[in-house]
Amino acid sequence: MPRWPSSLRSRLTLWYTVLLGLPLIIFAVASYLVFARTLQHRTDRFIGDALTAFSRELTAERRTALGIIEAMRSTVDEVRFRDLHIAILDRSGTVVAMTAPPADRGPYRIISRPLDLGGEHFTLTGTYSLSDIEEMLARIREMFLVAIPLLVLFAAIGGYALAKRSLVPVASMAAQAAAISASNLDERLPVAGGDELVGLARVVNDLLDRLERSFAQQRRFVADASHELRTPTAILRAEADITLSRDHRTEEEYRASVETMRDAARRLTRIVDELFLLARADSGHLVTHREALYLEDLVHDAAHAVQSVADQRGVRLELRGLVEAPFEGDADLLGRLLLNLLDNAIKYSPEGGTVEVEMRRREGHCEILVVDQGPGIPPEVRERVFERFFRVDAARSRSDSSATSGAGLGLAIARRIAEMHAGRLELAESRPGRTEFRLTLPVAGPEAQYVSTTPA
Repeated sequence: MPRWPSSLRSRLTLWYTVLLGLPLIIFAVASYLVFARTLQHRTDRFIGDALTAFSRELTAERRTALGIIEAMRSTVDEVRFRDLHIAILDRSGTVVAMTAPPADRGPYRIISRPLDLGGEHFTLTGTYSLSDIEEMLARIREMFLVAIPLLVLFAAIGGYALAKRSLVPVASMAAQAAAISASNLDERLPVAGGDELVGLARVVNDLLDRLERSFAQQRRFVADASHELRTPTAILRAEADITLSRDHRTEEEYRASVETMRDAARRLTRIVDELFLLARADSGHLVTHREALYLEDLVHDAAHAVQSVADQRGVRLELRGLVEAPFEGDADLLGRLLLNLLDNAIKYSPEGGTVEVEMRRREGHCEILVVDQGPGIPPEVRERVFERFFRVDAARSRSDSSATSGAGLGLAIARRIAEMHAGRLELAESRPGRTEFRLTLPVAGPEAQYVSTTPA
């Protein structure tokens, strides 16, 4: 059983042939029928005109002849038409007079009309041979039977050539796409052909751009993660080796070694937790447990949680203008977001400096501002502060007196959590002595009243 062609080139050729051949066949058949009908009408008109002329001549001959029969016989002898046989029949169907019978064998076209002469009724018939017309129609049929298949064949050949030529850019794009792998993602498809192929090439190239950026980010992520994990694991191994290398050590030495390993293990745990959180968020598997809450409560709790870190660094934490802000979201994730912002601000604040936290309500949104008095972020790296594992000052960010891992994941996690809650986190301002991060979240309900302006 024949199957539908699987290749696009064969399908285009078939459709081109059908769409060109079918109208051609319909046009040929219609033309033939119209031509045959026209010849039939012309034949009928010729026979009718001939019989009318014969009737006039018979009437004129009747006036001069002795009788009706003699007039008829005289007229058929004198009035003749090429390929037309005329006969006159009486009421009984007997031939009274007629011209010489046609030599051709059918088919014929016969037209009859009544004839009244001298009060008697006769039938006048005209028989016209259709042999010439049939011969002409037969030649036309033969011509169509030869010409139409040839034209359809030429259409198929032309359609195949056009399809092959049109699909050359597609074949080139397919070959180039097949050659692209993870090792050469910088290569792109050729942009050529018609508007549709150019559009397709651009869409695929845009996809390759995104894939290349994603692969580069993934490679950088893996490299940075490996680098960050190497430090605490190396500390754990070194401390364990040193501790086990001596047969006898004092209790203080053991405690110091274990504390070092504990700090390294804590840092390692925080890094793994943050990596796991980002991995789940990227894959869409991070489920948020949304509930009704108040953002001012989360801000207050986060400030209280980092108060001890601020005290150790000699930084004053001040809450300003907390407003009532009802919200529906994941309290744990939002708390982590705020904790990362506050920890980052404390980390970069000088001793004796102040970290300010302020809330504002405007046009259905709540803004939470975290401002520190640190050295600021250089303009050339401000766009990178939300990248994973990026740190402006790597040495300071590795301090153990921190609520986060210090691996450069805090701001990346914070922005991801904000996006999951239909909000945004941005670096609003940064200069020596003032760096401001702004968190904007959509909130519902009327403008709230101020609930607190006291320091944490």
